[in-house]
Amino acid sequence: MTFKTKISDLYKSVVYGSESSIDGLNPKRKNIAFTVVVLVIALLPLFLSPFRVSLVGKFITYAIVALSIDLIWGYTGILSLGHGVFFGLGGYGMGMYLKLVASRGNLPDFMSWSGRTTLPWFWEFYKSAPEAVMMIILVPSLLAFVLGLLTFLNRIKGVYFSILSQALALVFVTLFVGLQQYTGGTNGITEFSTLFGLPIAGIKAKLIWYYVALMFLVTTYFCFASIMRTKCGRVLVAIRDGENRARFSGYQTAGYKTFVYVLSALFTGIAGALFVPFSGIISPSEMSISNSIDMAIWVAVGGRGTLIGAVIGAFIVNITKTLISESLPEIWSYFIGAIFVVVVLFLPRGLTGVFTDAKAIISKKLAGKSLVKEEAVS
Repeated sequence: MTFKTKISDLYKSVVYGSESSIDGLNPKRKNIAFTVVVLVIALLPLFLSPFRVSLVGKFITYAIVALSIDLIWGYTGILSLGHGVFFGLGGYGMGMYLKLVASRGNLPDFMSWSGRTTLPWFWEFYKSAPEAVMMIILVPSLLAFVLGLLTFLNRIKGVYFSILSQALALVFVTLFVGLQQYTGGTNGITEFSTLFGLPIAGIKAKLIWYYVALMFLVTTYFCFASIMRTKCGRVLVAIRDGENRARFSGYQTAGYKTFVYVLSALFTGIAGALFVPFSGIISPSEMSISNSIDMAIWVAVGGRGTLIGAVIGAFIVNITKTLISESLPEIWSYFIGAIFVVVVLFLPRGLTGVFTDAKAIISKKLAGKSLVKEEAVS
């Protein structure tokens, strides 16, 4: 059996399910489940208040982040604990554009308070929507490319890469807090006025942005699902299950890992940009290590290497977090930590793993009953 055949077998086990696969879900059923989730989300604004619509809008952007992390962690085996940086960079890109729109050509207020008299040169790239979109895509991607190339070429992986990504988050939080005259410091960038020419706090603008975010969620899901059906996707799974074996077979694993890391950062940056109109603010706290760890928890709870599990995990964890923080604000962080511990110790494949195991048990019982009936008849 050739190594390429083994890669194909590994891929099939992940997509179509087997006892040893991390997925175990039929792709058609996953797509149906995702479609149902999307339809439910699309109908929610009919029953929710404007505040709750914005809240669910944030959860949609979190689901995009969860998909991005699932692509690199669940399918490629790269655990990043610094993805909040890419989320924050995309968010700051959108925040800078909206702030310039709100300032109507004048210097943003926090810059005036800090003693600046001219607009910083890099803010010039965010004066128009097309340029801002380009920067929202380009900045996280370039950072991920440089970081990924340097680390993966030097074969830094596993816990060492995770620690390095955490250090990146710490550096960027410190940097953005310290550069107050450029970034707004701890307070971040806020007080936006319009979106699509409509008041940003108005329900019409919120609804438009809500469905724009939902469209990007659908696009992200099917984009990643399509990648996993290609040869590239098969190699990513092979890298996850045995990088040395893939490298010795002639595959440039550093190139594949850099590619998927950049792609993940790109979509995470877009999610950060989509997040800002819902929250009305972007601050360095969005880049923090704790936020980055939360993102990994969403994927772990839903189930790694499934895509649909990442979406479900993002919504379940954040809905639970919201409900508990509203009623018991003192203990919600402990509750989230307890969920993560339970998942790591008892549910290593997340909620999708529970579903898969339950389905397998029921199928075995039904098969056993039918066999007993056949023996009784014979």
